[in-house]
Amino acid sequence: MNVVHPNHRQQEILDALRRAGGSLRVQRLAADLDVSEETVRRNLKRLSDAGLVEKMHGGACLVGQSSEGDFQERLRRAPEAKQCIARHVAAQIRDGSSLFLDVGSTTSYIADALGDHKDLMVVTNSVSVAHKLAMRGGNRVYMAGGALRAHDGGAFGAEALRFANNFNTDLAVLSIAGINADAGFMLHDLEEAEFSRAILNNATRRMVAADSAKMGREAPITLCDPTLIDVLVTDIAPPASLASAAKLWNTTIEVAQP
Repeated sequence: MNVVHPNHRQQEILDALRRAGGSLRVQRLAADLDVSEETVRRNLKRLSDAGLVEKMHGGACLVGQSSEGDFQERLRRAPEAKQCIARHVAAQIRDGSSLFLDVGSTTSYIADALGDHKDLMVVTNSVSVAHKLAMRGGNRVYMAGGALRAHDGGAFGAEALRFANNFNTDLAVLSIAGINADAGFMLHDLEEAEFSRAILNNATRRMVAADSAKMGREAPITLCDPTLIDVLVTDIAPPASLASAAKLWNTTIEVAQP
């Protein structure tokens, strides 16, 4: 078996991806390494051919890190922070409200926190959320159709997009993979981004629920224009750069209290 030895530039790219948690956009790599975007793309192609990275829309990730990992593993990350966020979000939702909850681990905790609510209309593409809120409290739960992904039980694709466009909800609560002052809210998966954008277009109030580990983290796909997000709920106060950016976006930051 041939052993692949990255050249100096390719090793710099690999090191940058590791420092960023596994993924970065081409533009950010070019800026960090002070090279052209074409240089980055050329070296990413060689790294991809060697099986060391996976090219994604607008960026790349280390092999084995193209997603955030198995859903059960994600549920085990920062559970106290996610539960705190979930209680904060649930406290703002009245009985009888309509809302969308996506396939994220934090939104699964929000579904738990809504266990005593009544008469909710819940729209979701998450089998976890649907299971937790259906057949209780007089709720009506609508689950997107199509094949469920093995790693997170989420429904995506053309059928799910058509489903999303049938609803207008009071609130949309979304998860993200990363957030920073330069790029806003980011995801690893293009299908997730497309589905979330459809939901954002059909919600009166738009909320992102994300624990502090997501702050400063990079992901290759931008969710949306950050000015579309009304509220960011997190567990600790964000860094000054993100707080300043949120003011420009007109996004309110709410810090959930333990």
